[in-house]
Amino acid sequence: MMKIIVTHKASDLDAIGSSWMIKRFLPGWENAEVRFVPAGNKLAGKYIILNEIIEKVAFDDGEEAEVIHVDTGMRSLDHHQIASDDVCSTSIALNYVLEHNEDLVKDKTKVAALKRISEYAVNDDHFQEVFLPDPTSDIYSFSIVSLIHGIKLIYPKDDASVFAFGSDALDSVYHFLENQIWAENEISEKGIRFDTKWGKSLAIETHNDSVMKVGQTQGYALTVRKDPSTGNVRIKSRPKMRKGNSEMLGIKTKLEDIDVDLTPIYEKLKKMDPDATWFLHISKRMLLNGSSKNPTMKGSKLTLEEVVEMLQNT
Repeated sequence: MMKIIVTHKASDLDAIGSSWMIKRFLPGWENAEVRFVPAGNKLAGKYIILNEIIEKVAFDDGEEAEVIHVDTGMRSLDHHQIASDDVCSTSIALNYVLEHNEDLVKDKTKVAALKRISEYAVNDDHFQEVFLPDPTSDIYSFSIVSLIHGIKLIYPKDDASVFAFGSDALDSVYHFLENQIWAENEISEKGIRFDTKWGKSLAIETHNDSVMKVGQTQGYALTVRKDPSTGNVRIKSRPKMRKGNSEMLGIKTKLEDIDVDLTPIYEKLKKMDPDATWFLHISKRMLLNGSSKNPTMKGSKLTLEEVVEMLQNT
């Protein structure tokens, strides 16, 4: 039987997010069609099963379909009858999915990523952006919320194209968050903390390159990663703040700028492993022995412990 997800026209993040949750994660609904109605309305047809999450509708041509309404104001997967700023249709849809998808519940990383998306949607739907640091900053113009608003300006009457864009964007955010949470967990569970002359640093052996950015955002002076499959070693220092960024982006940070020059490290590593490919970035803050941008670079035979010991003693 045909399955249809119904949400309101000119969809915002919550309408797209709740529809995406159902289509992406409710078993059996991955091929569901998405249709759009004016807010406060239902899909036209004769309702054989009514007032359930999954309703059954018969159309004039005799065809029948299972239908889920989300964020339409019609008491299905909707929050407009709930006097709480802790929920939105996306969070309600996620809870429904978790009740009906046992395999998803078993994957804590996937669930954690979806809960972060849900919390973001709740904040947006209740206008919490006014409480962000410097809410007028241009940095927020690049958020998924702003991008969805922008695509609606490009395609003001094309609901399907807006949904397709928003759905692809949420897929991207979801996979990014999965990777980030995996990185956060790996850092917590097996990261090596050590001291260098530049400050507290982090080293980890992992396939996940996201640990580099997470390590930087967590404030480590140096973040070191060794890829166990390729041998590639990557060393990055915490960046310096660009002049004017504090005022322009509304950035407030307790992190102090540190002067880092990895040239001596570069010279030592070339002597310790001359067969490996070593690249020192012009900033002198990044030292790379491999990159997805250049897969021809030759990895290092040095162990992570050897690299850490050298950094400690430099």
